[in-house]
Amino acid sequence: MEQPDFPRMSPERLLERLAPPQGPVDVVIDTDAFNELDDQFALAYALLQPNLNVQAVYAAPFFHGRSSSPADGMEKSYQEILRVLDCLSIPGEGLAFRGADRYMTRRDDPVASPAVEDLVARGMQPRPGPLYVAALGCATNVASALVRRPALVEHIVVVWVAGTPPYRHPSGDFNLRQDVPAAQILFDSTVPLVRMPCFNVAEKLRTTLHEIEHYVAGRGRLGDYLCEVYRRVARDRYAGSRVIWDLIGPAWLANPAWVPTELGPSPVLTDYLRWGDEDPRRHPVRVAVSADRDAIFADMFRLFEHAARKGRS
Repeated sequence: MEQPDFPRMSPERLLERLAPPQGPVDVVIDTDAFNELDDQFALAYALLQPNLNVQAVYAAPFFHGRSSSPADGMEKSYQEILRVLDCLSIPGEGLAFRGADRYMTRRDDPVASPAVEDLVARGMQPRPGPLYVAALGCATNVASALVRRPALVEHIVVVWVAGTPPYRHPSGDFNLRQDVPAAQILFDSTVPLVRMPCFNVAEKLRTTLHEIEHYVAGRGRLGDYLCEVYRRVARDRYAGSRVIWDLIGPAWLANPAWVPTELGPSPVLTDYLRWGDEDPRRHPVRVAVSADRDAIFADMFRLFEHAARKGRS
């Protein structure tokens, strides 16, 4: 499959962009917010985290039991984004954008949407550092923006929650397998990529209904809504827990020490959702190898409590 010729950054420049962030960063959030229950927590956390300057939120498509099509999943995610913003008394106009209404069919098949147009325009704006893209769903919106404007690879850093570690097959979790051409673009385009695997990394971020009721419920409209979301999606069972997967992306941006990472060559993703043989000649990417579950949840719970005390939620 063809894809655009992307600019090639020097190895020194790419490594500079892949360095863990220091201090506050500009970020946009790309999220399939209605897919499960984790995106709502991740989005609320990002909006409240002082080290993250959230400039836009994009609705990503998804298609499974909670949607009738990728377009329906995107629209439900857009409406869920607005609900989370409303809990924090943040207007959605100019901040929330609808994304793709379908998946890519080829690597040269960008899906037009308001989210893509905003990411291209916002990403190309001059700024002291890169614009971080916290991608919490499939890669359709981000890959479409890269295909529409290949020069974007020099201006953004993508932090994507998806896939398995390079040693584990098959490679495709839900976020990755929904849109394989889009995922291949992220791995092959040389865009600075920080990947948060789900297996044995993001899956460490588990919580329980008891913990949510203790630390989240009663913390303003936001806390009550997030607790409702958790109850609605997660069945309360003996010793049961649920993973707040997508929290790991914003958590790494907030404090990279909580999510240890290492550098390695960008993997080759086959059309059959297998990792190809490691090729040390490929450009580097950063990959998370663990997560400090307790530090991340403690930070999130404190931010929710602080927001409720200040009347933000």
